[in-house]
Amino acid sequence: MKKSIFLLLLIIGLVLIGCSNSEINNITNMDKQVEEVDEKSQEESADNKEIELEKNIIDYERIKPNENGQIMILMYHGIGEEESEWVRTAENFKKDLYTLYEKGYRLISLRDYINNNIKVEAGFTPVVLTFDDGLLNQFNIIEDGINRYIDPLCAVGILEEFYKEHPDFGRAASFFVYYPTPFRQKDLIKEKFEFLIDNGYEIGNHGYNHENLGKISIEAIQESLAKNVQKTSEILPEYTVESLALPYGAAPKGDDYRYVISGDYQGFEYKHRAVLKVGSNPAPSPNSIKFDPYKLPRVRASEMKVQGTGIYDYLEYFEKNPGKKYISDGNPDTITIPESEIDNIDKEGLEKNNKKLITYNLINANTDEN
Repeated sequence: MKKSIFLLLLIIGLVLIGCSNSEINNITNMDKQVEEVDEKSQEESADNKEIELEKNIIDYERIKPNENGQIMILMYHGIGEEESEWVRTAENFKKDLYTLYEKGYRLISLRDYINNNIKVEAGFTPVVLTFDDGLLNQFNIIEDGINRYIDPLCAVGILEEFYKEHPDFGRAASFFVYYPTPFRQKDLIKEKFEFLIDNGYEIGNHGYNHENLGKISIEAIQESLAKNVQKTSEILPEYTVESLALPYGAAPKGDDYRYVISGDYQGFEYKHRAVLKVGSNPAPSPNSIKFDPYKLPRVRASEMKVQGTGIYDYLEYFEKNPGKKYISDGNPDTITIPESEIDNIDKEGLEKNNKKLITYNLINANTDEN
């Protein structure tokens, strides 16, 4: 009897050991499978990176990319019936857009410019559109009792129509508004703001009531800028105002300049990531050691009293000096420049933004990746 019990226990023990070994083998096999999956994922990731790099192979001799070249930030004000120093007719504004398009320029947002997130096809040049003052002729909604539509002769109407005809041109612009009635239709402010941000446009700060920031106190500067941002945030709670166009191009001097960048009024804080001046030349590439987002120059989009610094002056300049303008390599993750630009590149900024630097020599079209 005792022998039978002993044999039974022995058999049970052997079975349990076998099961245990089986489980261990299963776990080991599972670990091996996980390792194989991890290795496969790493290989696929490496393959994908190689594919992305292959996409960046371009004809350097033909395209001559220079992503440290200058970028025009164009400054508009009114779009009206009669041309003047600060007003562009609808026909001339259309001419500007068509000329930019034909000459290989493509729209990017101000936010993408300061973020160095420039997504433009290889061989093309980014350009930024800005509009100051928030005028009715920039964004007008017509209601005739039967229909309700965007005025086809206002800036937004023209931009929308041009985008429909030329979607590859892009759709982007920044509108710098002041209060109490941006775009001059009181009951339509929220509707207009929502349309703008829903369609790729941006809204910026232009002071609460277009104050000359170079002639008022530090307290008044902060009040003006904070109230503008606060009012816009009340209309668009999910939107953040990140940029300022200086009214009259004026700002406090010396250390007080910091108040156009950030400050607070009665507990409400503002912080701009870009501050735009009035003129009068193209802006540096965001890759450049000269790039300063708090002192960005603009080009006047006008043909009157521009004294050689208007849109067509610089279009002609870049035609004669193509190496001075930003020319895209087509890949937002890489920054491609001629070897001659290497000392002008902000390498720390590239590393911070996880950008890969590529240089080339036009003599033999050799490239180096850093």
